[in-house]
Amino acid sequence: MRNVDKNLCLLIFGFLFLPSLLHLISAADYVPTDKVLLNCGASPETTDSDGRKWTSDIGSKFASKGGNSSTSTAATQDPSVPQVPYMTARIFQSEYTYSFPVALGHKFVRLYFYPASYSGLNASNAIFSVTAGPYTLLKNFSVAQTTQALNDDFIMKEYSVNVPTEILNITFKPSSSSPNSYAFVNGIEVVSMPDIYNTADGASMMVGENVAFIIDNSTALENVYRVNVGGNDISPSGDTGLFRSWSADSQYIFGAAFGVTETIGSNVTFQYPSGMPTYVAPVDVYSTARLMGPNQNINLNYNLTWMFTVGSGFSYLVRLHFCEVEEVITRHNQRVFSIFLNNQTAEREADVIAWAGKQGVPVYKDYVVLVPTGAPQQDLWLALHPYTATKSQYYDAILNGVEIFKVNDTSGNLAGPNPVPASIVGNEPSSANRSSSSSSHSNYLKAIIGGSVGGGIAAVLIVGLLVCGVCRRRRKAKYSSPSDGPSGWLPLSLYGHSHSAGSAKTNTTGSYASSHPSNLCRHFSFAEIKSATKNFDEALLLGVGGFGKVYKEKLMVEQLRLQLSVGIPLLSKVCMNSKLR
Repeated sequence: MRNVDKNLCLLIFGFLFLPSLLHLISAADYVPTDKVLLNCGASPETTDSDGRKWTSDIGSKFASKGGNSSTSTAATQDPSVPQVPYMTARIFQSEYTYSFPVALGHKFVRLYFYPASYSGLNASNAIFSVTAGPYTLLKNFSVAQTTQALNDDFIMKEYSVNVPTEILNITFKPSSSSPNSYAFVNGIEVVSMPDIYNTADGASMMVGENVAFIIDNSTALENVYRVNVGGNDISPSGDTGLFRSWSADSQYIFGAAFGVTETIGSNVTFQYPSGMPTYVAPVDVYSTARLMGPNQNINLNYNLTWMFTVGSGFSYLVRLHFCEVEEVITRHNQRVFSIFLNNQTAEREADVIAWAGKQGVPVYKDYVVLVPTGAPQQDLWLALHPYTATKSQYYDAILNGVEIFKVNDTSGNLAGPNPVPASIVGNEPSSANRSSSSSSHSNYLKAIIGGSVGGGIAAVLIVGLLVCGVCRRRRKAKYSSPSDGPSGWLPLSLYGHSHSAGSAKTNTTGSYASSHPSNLCRHFSFAEIKSATKNFDEALLLGVGGFGKVYKEKLMVEQLRLQLSVGIPLLSKVCMNSKLR
């Protein structure tokens, strides 16, 4: 009888805890078939800060038997640069190929670069191309110029490619069009990955077009952003066996409207849904989020916006990760919002509970955005705004994670032009960049800047005169003298929402609009604006509009202690409402 009771208890225990056991098994990290970590030019074996072991390419079976190459240690080391794998490199004076025996399937290919001087070579002369199988990953790539433009000390480029054979060839080739050019690499990583970005079974739609976009085995991707929204950085060792790096999102938030961050509630049970691999994104991504905030009136008057700089002329796969973390959100139509990508509607009625079924269950959505040709770099905008048509309980929005991938073009190319550093845009190129910049590129930049300045000055002068005229007419119509009350003009919201004269507070940033007499309108000279924008420093560039480039300006006038923090186009005089501090 006791044995029967014991067996019955075990059976009940099994039924009760089997789902949890299966969940724990399914939540195990991905185990790659191939994992190659090559520390180029280093000693036989080194360990990085994540505890991963790297092998040297000196005498390696992966290295080419021919080709003109050498190894060297970086002449200098910035304190922010990790020792492994950035302090040693292999330098190529001619075409050089690494051959990796791998299993069939998708691979992450990660290339590590630190633009130091190696063997006395000038870092600015390192201009080269890289191919992986049939795909062009980099072309006329300058590590020095790229890191300078991105304000980084080192860079890692990550790609996802399908390998249909048992050999993956990665080839480095110095530029034939640049004198004294050479190629180099500090580290190479080849890791098997699951097919988690393939959309062949459920094609993504091109945003703004009713056209399906298929990502299949013939597609190569370059990861340009991987962001843990509302959370902290996640190192490769904190990922799900795919060794991906996730960065915090605060550096990409546009404007002062940061919203609020939220972590998963203590009474919310997190669970990956059946059918969704647990290695799509780590728990840390889904357990943190950014929301618009508790004030619904404010939420209705701004967009929660992120801005990502990308290369022109490519399509981009944008994967958004969602998980309801708040305990009060338990059913659909409690929080409904719209998703906009590059000012186009990607999702009109996003409802995470409706997608996932309940709180604490993650879900992701894929969208494809075409960034047209134009300037080498453009901004890809992601914005969220409450959707009011369904009269949801909370006018709010939520986001947990973002991944953005460049998609190869029809020729298998992923390479775009090098990003342009601010010093070059400001027509003050450094000596390192002067040697690699052609005269045609310089003329192109001059044409852009000249057109922006000239067009901006002419167009905004007209707008400024019109605004001042409106100010004056409203003042005369309502008040007998300038000191009788406030002017009827208020600054436009950062996100394009209008404000009435009766509202003194802008809901977008929490700052207060001016309620002072319009005779405090201030005419700024071109010299003052030039000084306030630090000679139109590209670090202060907010974007490009119909009037040309728009900069952020902070100007302190000593006598009146006027402080402005507004976006202004290039112009010689403009009438603005100012705020007394």
